[in-house]
Amino acid sequence: MIDKITQISSLSPTRDLKELVETSSLNGSVSPGENTGMNFASVLGGMATDTMNSLKVAEAKSFEGIQGTASTREVVDAVLQAQQSLNAAIALRDKIVNAYLEITKMPI
Repeated sequence: MIDKITQISSLSPTRDLKELVETSSLNGSVSPGENTGMNFASVLGGMATDTMNSLKVAEAKSFEGIQGTASTREVVDAVLQAQQSLNAAIALRDKIVNAYLEITKMPI
């Protein structure tokens, strides 16, 4: 079910993020003030991927619970993990949107 949702490009959280990470990592030259560690786009991409994976695991565990192959505890743990990941992603999105709105309110 989640795979079908992520195939819709307007709803996919990482539809262009992979290309952004690849193009930013292709720059071989490092300027003096540039940090050579992880960049913001790769961190966000990793978080989005982890969130989607936890949602997929929770969905699979739910189906296993319905079929009777997974215990109730496993299903609840997977769903709570997915809920926590989704809440963190939503909170991060809200912070980014608020920061963008604050920037747009600044006088030029």
